[in-house]
Formats: sequence, C-alpha cells, structure tokens
Amino acid sequence: MNDLRWIDFALTSARPQAVAALLRYFRDLDTAEEAFQNACLKALQTWPQNGAPRDPAAWLIFVGRNAALDGVRRQSKQQPLPPEELLSDLGDAEADMAERLDSADYRDDVLRLLFICCHPDLPQTQQIALALRIVCGLTVPEIARAFLVKPSAMEQRITRAKAKVAEADVPFEAPDAIERSQRLAAVAAMVYLVFNEGYSASAGEMPLRAPLCEEAIRLARLLLALFASEPEIMALLALMLLQYSRAAARFDANGAIVLLDDQERGKWDKRMIAEGLALLDKALRHRRPGPYQFQAAVAAIHARATAAADTDWAEIDALYAGLERLQPSPVVTLNRAVAVSKLQGPEAALAMISPLAASLDGYFYFHGARGAFLMELNRRDEARVAFDKAIALAHTAAEAAHIRQHLDKLAEK
Repeated sequence: MNDLRWIDFALTSARPQAVAALLRYFRDLDTAEEAFQNACLKALQTWPQNGAPRDPAAWLIFVGRNAALDGVRRQSKQQPLPPEELLSDLGDAEADMAERLDSADYRDDVLRLLFICCHPDLPQTQQIALALRIVCGLTVPEIARAFLVKPSAMEQRITRAKAKVAEADVPFEAPDAIERSQRLAAVAAMVYLVFNEGYSASAGEMPLRAPLCEEAIRLARLLLALFASEPEIMALLALMLLQYSRAAARFDANGAIVLLDDQERGKWDKRMIAEGLALLDKALRHRRPGPYQFQAAVAAIHARATAAADTDWAEIDALYAGLERLQPSPVVTLNRAVAVSKLQGPEAALAMISPLAASLDGYFYFHGARGAFLMELNRRDEARVAFDKAIALAHTAAEAAHIRQHLDKLAEK
C-alpha cells in the first residue's frame, strides 16, 4: 500500500470521531468540516515522513481545533475570542451530557451527532443526506447514488439542510429520550446507508471502505444498547452482520466479483453469522415485523444454506412479497424478481420488472438483472443493450468487469 492509500485509510477511519468531536467543540457545521479538512491537509504533509500517529483521531481533533482557532484569531484581531462556554472543552461537554442522558453508551460522539443531524425540522431525506455528508464524509455523488437521484439534486438537498440548521439555530446538544425515539428511524436508515456504501466497494477499494461497514456495525451496537427492546434495531445489526460475514468471499484473487451462488461458503465468517442469526431470532420473537426484519430474514436464508442449491427461494419470494406490502419500493420488487426467476423462470421475472423501467433507469442493478434474464431467454440483442446500459452506470471497475463477462459470453454465441 503506497503512502496515499494508507493515509487515506487512516483518515477515513478517524473521520467520524474527529468531525463529531470538532462539531461538539465549535457548535458549527462549516467550522467543524473546515477544521477537519485543514487537519487532513496537515496530515498529508507530515505523515508520509513521520508515519501516522498512534491515535489518528486524537491528532486530527487537536490539529483541526488549533487550525480553526487560528482562523478565528485572524478574522477577529481586534476582538476577544468567543466565551469559553461557546468553545467548551471536551471534558466539560461530556460531564454535562452525562447528567442529561439515561445511558452511558449514548455518550459516544458519533452517535450523538447522528441524532443531531436527524433533527425533525429537516425532511427525512435531508436529515440522512446531511449525516452522510458531515459524519461520514461521503461525496455528493456517493450519497446521490444511495438515494437514486442525480448529484445536482442531492447537492441542493444538502445545501438546503445546512442552511436550515444554521437559520433555525439548531442546538448541538443530545436529544432527550423522547426525541431519540422520534429520530430513531432516520438514524437507523443512515447507519444502513453508511454500511452499504462501504459494502459496495470493489476489491481494490475494500481496505479503504471497510471502515464504513465496521463503523456502521459499531453504531448499530450502540443503538441497540440504547433501544435494547427494539426489534428493528436488533434486525438492523443482524442484517449487517449477515451481509458482512460474506466479505472475504465476494471477490476472487483477481478482484473480480463472485456472485452469491458461486461464493466459497467456507470463507464466510461463522461467528458473525451465529450472532446475526441469534439477533434475528430474538427480534422475531417480539412479533412486531418491520423492514429490517424482512431483509435480515432473507440474509439468514442464504446464511443457513450450506450450498447454493439448498437456498429456499420460495421463502425468499414470500419475504420480499411481505416487504413489498410493508414498504413498497421498486428496488424491493427488483430483488423479489431474482427469487421469481429461480422459481418461475426468467420470463416471469422480466414481466415483474418491466413496470420498473422508468423509476430504475439510472440504477446499475436493474439493467444488469434485466440483461441476465434476457440472456437466459437467448434474447441476445436485447441483453446486449441492457448490459451496455449497466456498464455505463457501473460504480466500480469490478462491476463493469462483471458485466463485460456477460457481453463476452454473448459474443461467443
């Protein structure tokens, strides 16, 4: 790994804690972001020669704080610094929070910041987009991809959200127990989007993006400590554990994508699977079904199958049908179509996804799945068009290479 890659890995891993602490210190979104960026620039200048510090997050907080304070001094040479209570030290802030909160686990900076970003004054999409941008440092195109919208539209949403926070003078304090419950759904959605952004990385990117998956799992554990009887949080953690258990088998030695049916199941992490299955079973006993429980149940069917041929596709179809009723979505229908193709054939799957063409025209997986169904039916020209669209929408080199393999097979026939 060259210098820039190991530095990128360290900065990515440290970002959530560093930005959260800087925001708690300065109580201003733009100031915290700028302070972190300045600290990153300093790291790029010094770490290649000196190596990364023992605690990169603490280093970035210290350097970012000093850089921001220097900026305040430069802008206000004739004015005293803001009162100390506005630039409180971290220890005092922690002591104050500890008196107001009913769980020590909630004193985690990052989790607190997620609840702050998911403020009810903002529409839910803006809450989640703001948290993804501020806390996790995802780029606007990455966030737009998660929401299936254009980057320009997402840029506007984030700008409006930041302006709303500034205009409303939203307090950067942790919400109380009632407010936390009201914001839980948005925070859970944000955590899962962070996980997906890391999980969708290519083989070459995984060392840099894996911290996002691990951070999402850590935050879900903290959420579960706060909401210990909430089945959807149990299921969210179970879902991420079951999916992440397959990480070592998702790419071959050359970095090519290995589809689920073809993965070497011996590489799956059995401890993660066991924990995920236990959490899901506990969630289901509450008999309060929710979207994460349906998705985790699908992941559990794959995890329990000792071989691809043992997969219970009828049960997966039933679960996705239930999820469609509970939370209708074109992506859910697309996922269900894969199960339908296994049970009824590719023609039935094509009929199911045909009405989704308009809403999922910019979605890589839609065109990839459609191309695969068409190829099974030997409709080669149509399959080639679908695969060409999929390549144009690929987010990673591995995705594009996987589609090219299908195009090569078409050319051979």
